[in-house]
Amino acid sequence: MHQAKIANLTIGPSRPLAIIAGPCQIESQEMCLRVGEAVRDRCADLGLQYIFKASFDKANRSSIHTPRGMGLDEGLATLERIGKTLGVPTTTDIHEPYQAQAAGQAIDLLQIPAFLCRQTDLLVAAAKTGRAVNVKKGQFLSPGEMSNVVNKLTEAGCNSMMLTERGTFFGYNRLVNDMPGLEDMMELGWPVCFDVTHSTQLPGGGGTHTAGRPERAPLLARCAVAAGVQALFIETHPEPKTAKSDAATMLPLTQTLDLLGKLAKLHAAVKAL
Repeated sequence: MHQAKIANLTIGPSRPLAIIAGPCQIESQEMCLRVGEAVRDRCADLGLQYIFKASFDKANRSSIHTPRGMGLDEGLATLERIGKTLGVPTTTDIHEPYQAQAAGQAIDLLQIPAFLCRQTDLLVAAAKTGRAVNVKKGQFLSPGEMSNVVNKLTEAGCNSMMLTERGTFFGYNRLVNDMPGLEDMMELGWPVCFDVTHSTQLPGGGGTHTAGRPERAPLLARCAVAAGVQALFIETHPEPKTAKSDAATMLPLTQTLDLLGKLAKLHAAVKAL
C-alpha cells in the first residue's frame, strides 16, 4: 500500500493512527483554536498523528437559510493562521474547481465531499495543486467504484491521496457502514480513513436539517479501528447543540478527548495481532 504524505505527517499501515478532527464549520478562530489545541495535545500524549479540520463553506445544506460559513478568502486565511498557530497540518473541503488553487496554497490536505467524488474537473483541479487529496466515498457508490476516483487523481498527477468511508444510503434518512468495504478500499492501494461522525447522520431526517445518532459514534469508531483503517475523521465542538452546522452529529469535545484514549489502546492492540 502507498503512503499518504501530508505536510510533516505520513499516513499508512505502519504509521501511527491519524486523527482528522475539528468543528464542522469555522465559527470563529478562537473556537477553532480551542478545539485544535485540546485535540492536538491529546493526540501528542497518545502518540497519534493530528490534522486540524474545519470548513470555510458548507455548500451542501438542507435549507437555503442555514449558515454556510466565512467564505473562501476569509476562511482560508483563518485556516492558514490556525495551522501556523497550532503547528499541525490542516484540511478543508472544496466544492468547485476554482477553489482548489487557493485552498492548496493555504492548507495541506484537500478534501473532496462525498456528493462530489465523481466530479472529474474538481478531482483534476485538486490533483494539480500538488497537495495531498482526501476523497470521501459517495453514499451512492460501492467501495470498488472508488477505483475510478483513484485513477482520475493518478492520471491528473496526484501522488498522495486517501479515501474516506462515510456511510452508504440505506433507504430514506439512513446510512449504514460496510466494514468489509473498508478492506475493499484498502486493496485499491491507498490509506483509508473512516468518517466517524458523518456516518451517524440521518440525512434529511430533521426536515430542514440533517438529524443524527452521535451516541453510536464510539461504536463505529471502534469497529473501524479494529478493521485496520489508517485514519479517523471526527467532527467535534465544545457545545454541539449550539453549532451552526452538523449540530446533530458532532461529538462534544470532552467526549472526543476521552474516546481518543480508548481508540489509541485499541489501535495498539490491533497492530500487535
